Amino acid sequence: MTGAEWKALWKEEEAQAHIHGWDFSHIQGRFEEEHDLPWNYRRLVREYLREDMDLLDYDTGGGEFLRSLGHPAERTAATEGYSPNVKLCREVLTPLGVDFRECADPAAVPFPDESFDIILNRHGAFDPAELFRLLKPGGIFLTEQVGEDNERDLVERVLPGTPKPFPHMNLREQREAFEKAGFRILRGEEAFRPIFFYDVGAFVWFARVIEWEFPGFSVDRCFDRLLAMQEEIEAKGTVRGTIHRYLIAAQK
Repeated sequence: MTGAEWKALWKEEEAQAHIHGWDFSHIQGRFEEEHDLPWNYRRLVREYLREDMDLLDYDTGGGEFLRSLGHPAERTAATEGYSPNVKLCREVLTPLGVDFRECADPAAVPFPDESFDIILNRHGAFDPAELFRLLKPGGIFLTEQVGEDNERDLVERVLPGTPKPFPHMNLREQREAFEKAGFRILRGEEAFRPIFFYDVGAFVWFARVIEWEFPGFSVDRCFDRLLAMQEEIEAKGTVRGTIHRYLIAAQK
């Protein structure tokens, strides 16, 4: 294909770069990540979660993971701050009996003190002091987070010099923050693992959706660098980057 044909194809992907909840099915089979983390977040949740616990899922996205847990609705609460997902949660979670509340400020969560036995947070925002307030004595906070160095190699390829969107998001600094807030760390792990893209169009869609990591990304702005990616895929079959994840389980 010519450069003009590639550009037209990639701009089609760019135009389709929207997400409903946290649904990456548009590029399913065209990229791969998180297949070899040293922990299994769902399994860890199951280890800590009991049916008689009052549960909060903060930054629930579209509630997909929360619903998959099948926790009793009368003991389940959730928050979300991203407006399209807020609408989705009201349509999906509220009719189930989940206590859903809109919240975009992790330091001001609209629930009383000591409301929950367990709080979950996967790839969302959090504030250790506010979590301490919300948890009952002995309560547990469990989070899997995207680290500050997530996909930095890919960002540098297309947008060199872009500042990190979330500095200080690493296990060492966050562990210290939780301990300072009064928590006891039950578990802390960190991992750097590969992410693979098997076609440039999938990367274009991904970079436009994850706009906080790739600010200002567009096919027009990054076209020459995307062409270099295309050459790499033709030679090697994939473009590879690096994800950064960490896990904390903390008890009040």
